[in-house]
Amino acid sequence: MLPATRKASVPSLIDQFFGRDLMSDLFEDNFTGITTPAVNIYENKDDYEIHVAAPGLAKDDFHIELDNRVLTISCEKEEKNEEKSDDGKRIIRREFSYTSFKRSFMLPSSVEGDKIKATHKDGMLLITIPKKEEAKIKPTREIKIS
Repeated sequence: MLPATRKASVPSLIDQFFGRDLMSDLFEDNFTGITTPAVNIYENKDDYEIHVAAPGLAKDDFHIELDNRVLTISCEKEEKNEEKSDDGKRIIRREFSYTSFKRSFMLPSSVEGDKIKATHKDGMLLITIPKKEEAKIKPTREIKIS
């Protein structure tokens, strides 16, 4: 029996040639470069951390809410720019830039929802979600055999 062969599609060949995913580039927001921000989630001994990469967004652009165990991070930002010329003529150029996204995460029942904290610095949103005492990672201990 001959091995199955697969023909490469034209978009696939183009993507391979240019070394990137052409379709994701087409759907990217051309005004801000943001589609849905990348998220890294870390588990520490005492808490979980959600890192949201959102360059160009300010602390006030975000809205974070907890409904039962669903943590939702959303953002809406609209910018308007006007310019005037140096020679006294009034030139008005308006560029409407609108960024919007929403990410939701189901939290485990082992977290302290009322103690969640968020900070924003240098284009990074950090959400710290403390674990309940019984869920914290305990150090390994030796059990004596009697």
